Amino acid sequence: MASPERIVCLTEETCEWLYLLGEEQRIVGISAYTVRPERAPKEKPKVSAFLTGNIRKIKGLAPDLVIGFSDIQSELAAKLIKEGLTVLITNQRSLQEIDATLMQVARLVGKEALGARLLNRWHRKADAIRSLTSGRKRPRVFFQEWNEPVISAIRWVTELIEICGGENIFAARSAAMAKDRIVTLAAVKKHDPEVIIGSWCGKPVDFEWIRSRPELAKVTAVVNDKLFEIESAEILQPGPALYLDGINRIYAAIHGQELPAKLRQR
Repeated sequence: MASPERIVCLTEETCEWLYLLGEEQRIVGISAYTVRPERAPKEKPKVSAFLTGNIRKIKGLAPDLVIGFSDIQSELAAKLIKEGLTVLITNQRSLQEIDATLMQVARLVGKEALGARLLNRWHRKADAIRSLTSGRKRPRVFFQEWNEPVISAIRWVTELIEICGGENIFAARSAAMAKDRIVTLAAVKKHDPEVIIGSWCGKPVDFEWIRSRPELAKVTAVVNDKLFEIESAEILQPGPALYLDGINRIYAAIHGQELPAKLRQR
């Protein structure tokens, strides 16, 4: 594929990555949910939600590449393909897959060297955090992506929890699709998490909802008020935000203190 000059980003992580690579001039359209970087929603036309998009508007921008994420966007992608557009949909679920996808995009825009330098910097940060928590007690963590139904953490979140010295109580489920990560509150109670971290995509975490569930009333995290929220843009987007901010938030929630300043650096 020739280097694309007009890119529509159906999700936030590709938009943020292109800005970090200094290639934001290629972006001609973004998701309405994009908040990173702060400049993007002020500078770029909004052409899609997550499941849907303005096909006519997207086509009118004459993109030579549309980039999206996950099987959930398959119907939107199919409509765009039927309109004759070139579409790239990636389905990354682990940090390794995320890194590979970021490098794929970096190569497409001729910024492979810069992309590799950024990823290497973030890997060093993750390694330093892993070393910092080595040998410590590993608190049991329940990461909640949604409340009705209750959905547990995706694989990359589980990996970040482990890097930060915690243990996802539903780690065995984390490689699965969202429908297979649905859990019962009775199962949460059985695992007795010491920390609960919520990131409910599209709406604030309702801590009273958590506290008022009878099954959770005597869970250690609720009794000790170890309930935390991370913005979905920082933790549920498979891109730079995970390394820049998401990992910091997870560490702070698990350990009750921020990372050392030198590790918080971006």
